[in-house]
Amino acid sequence: MYRIGFGNDIHRLSSGRPLVIGGVPIPSELGAEGHSDADVLLHAVTDAILGALALGDIGTHFPNSDPQWKDAESRVFLEKAVQMAAEKGYRIGNLDSTIGIESPRLKPFIERMRENLAVILGVGSERISVKAKTGEGVDAVGEGRAVRADAVVLLERP
Repeated sequence: MYRIGFGNDIHRLSSGRPLVIGGVPIPSELGAEGHSDADVLLHAVTDAILGALALGDIGTHFPNSDPQWKDAESRVFLEKAVQMAAEKGYRIGNLDSTIGIESPRLKPFIERMRENLAVILGVGSERISVKAKTGEGVDAVGEGRAVRADAVVLLERP
């Protein structure tokens, strides 16, 4: 049996915050605002897994109103979602994701993001796709005011 989930996330960019995407610190003058570390990619993947399981979204399980998640590493959220999938008898089949950010360019960091995701998801990196796009000057991403990520995950029963 297979289940497919879609997740997305967006965060404002501002000075004085770190930019962490896919668990990789990215040198940048602007970082993502959020209650946790605001890792937009890990949030989108977490939502995709939760969606595939029909278990709601990241805010349901890790609400920003809960002080225990203040400045938390988003890896914790994704690890919990993977655990929930395993408890229901599923494992990750593959992941396809896209990050939207105007600047900085992410190409030098993509392989590390793929490797990080592979470790967290418990699969080989050949099952992980991470792409980066600019916003072409359109909307908050294109204007350099936000970072966005979309993710699609296939869960499978072995």
